[in-house]
Amino acid sequence: MEPRKRDFIDIAEIETCYLRRLLELTGRLKSGELSGRPLEGRTLAMIFRKSSTRTRVSTEAGMTQLGGHAIMISDRDSQIGRGESVADTAKVLSRYVHAILIRTFGHDEVAQLAREASVPVINGLTDLLHPCQVMADLYTAVEEFGEDLSGLRIAWIGDGNNMANSWLNAAYKFGFRLRIACPEGYGPDPRILARARSGADVEVLRSPVEAATGAHVVTTDVWASMGQEDEQAVREVAFAGFRVDEDVMAQADPSGIFLHCLPAHRGEEVTADVIDGPRSRVFQEAENRLHVIKAILLDLVG
Repeated sequence: MEPRKRDFIDIAEIETCYLRRLLELTGRLKSGELSGRPLEGRTLAMIFRKSSTRTRVSTEAGMTQLGGHAIMISDRDSQIGRGESVADTAKVLSRYVHAILIRTFGHDEVAQLAREASVPVINGLTDLLHPCQVMADLYTAVEEFGEDLSGLRIAWIGDGNNMANSWLNAAYKFGFRLRIACPEGYGPDPRILARARSGADVEVLRSPVEAATGAHVVTTDVWASMGQEDEQAVREVAFAGFRVDEDVMAQADPSGIFLHCLPAHRGEEVTADVIDGPRSRVFQEAENRLHVIKAILLDLVG
């Protein structure tokens, strides 16, 4: 019997020891300890139903650096945009490529693709989760504070979106303290929140200052994510008190850092003096998207 393929869809459903191994592998790739072209002759299909900068470029560059090849597939130039089923897409692509990355809206679409594909599937983002990004964020924290993440205090400020859900999953797996500050009605997924509380010290608050108190990492995201652009005006009102500024950062641990998955709207969810200041690690974090996806690709496809 062939071994069951491994996907990278939801870190809450992946063994913690495996996630730690990916973080360790990330460090070895970033340092240059691991190099060469181990994915020579391997091909990755990248399905992008949402626009992207970091996910697309880091994945394509990472695959190239490892010796492989990546093929971009969008709704505009494929049958996916004309209604071909997820099942048919998965079965066809599995006969052409060694792995599939998908960035899309509904999480069910990724889950179905993984069920139907015979090759590994990587979740490049859904409206529910963004696992590759949170792994890059975790590795950035490792670089700053060491490999033991369990003692960290993390503050998420803003929308209870896919990144907030992903931080909840990370807290569930690694056991660090997480405080989420969001307006009423904009909280994270209730099921993901309940699961995280079963494995970590997690609270949802209404005060960014309270959430940031003693935090090693303060992090946020845009107030209106892709697909929510028509809610921008309403969200600007709802989130007016949830901006990360110097007053918020002053409550963090003296060694605390600021993270943002980008793109950022300076003056909205974060002030320029924070994101461009000495405590910001956003571009180090962005670079780590490359090293993390290389670790995931090397493990799944290599």
